[in-house]
This record gives sequence, C-alpha cells and structure tokens, in this order.
Amino acid sequence: MTYEELLTETALNDDRFIVMTAENRALVRNIPAKLGNRFIDTGITEQTMIGAAAGLALRGRIPVVHALASFLSMRAFEFIRTDAGIPKLPVKLSSFIPGFLSDGNGPTHQALEDIALMCGIPNMTVFAPADEDDLVKMLPQVWKHPNPSYVRINTRKTDYVHAPFEWGKAEVVSIGEDVTILTYGLLFEQALIAAEVLKSEGLSVGLINMRSLKPVDERAILEATRESRLTITLEDHFQTGGLYSIVATVLLKHGLTANVLPIALNERWFKPSLLPNVLQHEGFTGKQIAERILGYKTFFTQPKMAIPEFSE
Repeated sequence: MTYEELLTETALNDDRFIVMTAENRALVRNIPAKLGNRFIDTGITEQTMIGAAAGLALRGRIPVVHALASFLSMRAFEFIRTDAGIPKLPVKLSSFIPGFLSDGNGPTHQALEDIALMCGIPNMTVFAPADEDDLVKMLPQVWKHPNPSYVRINTRKTDYVHAPFEWGKAEVVSIGEDVTILTYGLLFEQALIAAEVLKSEGLSVGLINMRSLKPVDERAILEATRESRLTITLEDHFQTGGLYSIVATVLLKHGLTANVLPIALNERWFKPSLLPNVLQHEGFTGKQIAERILGYKTFFTQPKMAIPEFSE
C-alpha cells in the first residue's frame, strides 16, 4: 500500500480526517477528487495552514497537513508550537523531502534541523520511517494518537520488510558485539549495505532503525551501547539536535557514557545533486560509511564498556 492509498482509505472510512496542503500536492494528487471539501489547499501559506488545521482540530477533526519539510518545520514553527503543541491538538504534519531527500535543492530547501526543532516542542511526537513500507506501518498508530505529530515522509520503495510498528519502540534488526549502527529514515538503506561490508571484515554488527525519535526507545539505545564496543549514530541531519544529541541525552540521563561516533552533517549543508551523487559526495554511501567505521578498529579490540542493565 502507498502513502496516498493509506491516507485515502483512512479518510474515506473516518470523516474526522481532513487532508490539507500548502500547495504541495506531490503526495496527494488523487485525493481532492475523492474527498471533495475535506481536501483543502491553502496555497503557499504554511503558517495559515497550521492555524486552520488547529482550528479544525479544536472542532474534533484530524487534519493531516502537507508541505515541504524545510518550510513546514521552520516557516511555520511558531504556529506549530503555539497552535498545535501548547493545546496538544492532533494536527498531523506530513513533511515532504526532508534531509537528503531534497537532493537537488539548495540550503533554503534542505531540512537538516527539523528533528531538533520538532523534538523541542512539548507534546509533539516525531517519526522518521526508513521507506514506504515502514511509513505505512507506523501511520495508522500515529494518526490515531491524540498528540500532534511530525513525520519525515519517506515514500522510497525498498525490498526490506519491516517489523510491525510499536509506539515509541525502535526496530532492532540485529545485535552486534563490535559495532551497532543507530539510524533512521533514508539512510537505513545505506546502513544495511554498511553492515554487510563490516560483517565481511569479520565484525559482529548490530543495526537499529530508530523509527520513533520522540518518544525514543531508551532501552534500545542503552542496550546497544552496552552490547557493542562502538555505537554509530547515522543521520541526514545536522549533528547538533538530532540522533547524536538524543543518544547523548539518554546516556547522561542514566549517568552513563559510551563510545559513540556521529556520522552526520556537522555545521554545513550538503551540495545539491541527484540523490546517488549527494550520498557519494557527502560520504554517506554504505561503502563509505563502513570504511569510516573501520577507521576506528582500535575500539574493536577493547573490552566492552561497563553499562548496567536498563531499568525504567
């Protein structure tokens, strides 16, 4: 099932759902004809769209709103915080072309701080699916939840079949004694490739899809850092405020430390191009990720860090 098919089916079966867009119909081209006046295009007015969505939510509706990730998370930030976050309204934000998915666009259209911004809003929930299979498995629960949500929409099709979605839980693909890769979104594809390269070098490799970033799976993070000698955070986001910061916060909360290597964009935007070229130029292909991790071989001969079992 595609994103559009799931949204159409959900809206046709529940008239509380309203589909909205700020003149960004790429994900919902066929929906207007099927929903009639329950489809609303506000034009290039992300702030107005959020205000209208909040008003609809106050009246018992569930608005699913669409806009480019950079403009949804930044141009409309105050409105999301004030109109949806503070009153804890079920405004569902569908964020289009986040991170490297905006491949050919320049810095103004690159959403590389959206996770940090959205996680900072009280009551907001934040999700980043690895591909379309992961996306459609999580959305029914996300849309039913009473809190506002921000989803990094990813409709890329892959051959990977994901485990069923559990609220606030990561998807543990494998457990490794030498290295564990924590990642989310588009880069899950490359992490799978990197894991295979590392295994061919004789390493024991763990891989975790951090599909839910808020609420985050603290148990998965702490168990990964306990099981492995080195933990990698891999993300198409600025290093500040993303998964690396989330992992650091979780460790500090529990009075712990660990060997953690961040692979992210550190204080810079990426060079626009076609997606394969972006990944290659920025060093985010599976092979390049594996090569970077292998540069830290000294960690793999060290004893594991003494990290206690997770407790609630």
